[in-house]
Amino acid sequence: MAPTDSLAVFLDRARATVDAALERHLPRPPRCPAIVSEAMRYSVFAGGKRLRPILTLAAADAVACLGATSGTRPTQEAALPAACAVELIHTYSLIHDDLPAMDNDTLRRGRPTLHIVYGDGIAILAGDGLQAEAFALLAREPAGDQPALVARKLRAIQVVGDAAGTIGLVGGQAIDLQAAGQAPAGREGERPLDADGLREMHGRKTGAMIRASAVAGAIMAGASDDLIASVDRYAADVGLAFQIVDDILDVEGSAGELGKTAGKDAAESKLTYAALHGLARSRELAAECAARAHQTLFDARLTAGYLGGIIDWVVSRKN
Repeated sequence: MAPTDSLAVFLDRARATVDAALERHLPRPPRCPAIVSEAMRYSVFAGGKRLRPILTLAAADAVACLGATSGTRPTQEAALPAACAVELIHTYSLIHDDLPAMDNDTLRRGRPTLHIVYGDGIAILAGDGLQAEAFALLAREPAGDQPALVARKLRAIQVVGDAAGTIGLVGGQAIDLQAAGQAPAGREGERPLDADGLREMHGRKTGAMIRASAVAGAIMAGASDDLIASVDRYAADVGLAFQIVDDILDVEGSAGELGKTAGKDAAESKLTYAALHGLARSRELAAECAARAHQTLFDARLTAGYLGGIIDWVVSRKN
């Protein structure tokens, strides 16, 4: 994707590229039962912002713009499987998060959640299948046995696996369940859900996969360790800003705008950035995230691509 494209053009092209690749990579019958294939596609192709795979491709592009890639494989070809993998993991997490035992949501991306349509059992299995397919894809693609490529793939698998597991997404969801009174609380060494605890929870539940998405793109583009660390710092602020804005929109948005149930956090008395800090301060916190992210990109000389535009898009979004 040409670095001279506008952000809107880049976002549209990235979404189309990822959707086409997801369609190619998701299994179909007779490789898997038809009902599992249908259920996975129902959620994967329900729409959505595609933020995580966009970050993967944008991070790879930013590294390429800097001329800091290693290897001969085109940047997008190298990063696209990781972009698809993080979206598969994200979709699996939404399917499971919507289940009656978790958030018990009936609306996602403007239509009934998967368990409403297919039942709890198939929804659980579809989520399990998407997570497994993500790691199979990361291991399989891009094909090749060059030592540098294999090393990058292994590193990306570790980064995504850590973010998706107990130190990341799963751990954050467990903290959320405890805070909601849906799991035993008060274990030794656990942080109370105050301002710091809220940030830790969302750093795991939301931020970890957003960071891994960008980092995986930089890794697959062959970035240096210093550049990868800069991308990670940038993406940490993207993840925090995304969650803060999500909390604001839960208060101000409608179900039609959001594509999911609005006002649910307040109705269930959940601790959110909006509830803890108020809407005005929450907006300031999101703006502070954007400022830090831009500074990180400037310091790392990663301003030529789309990463700066993405953090502005995240902060200004309305759904």
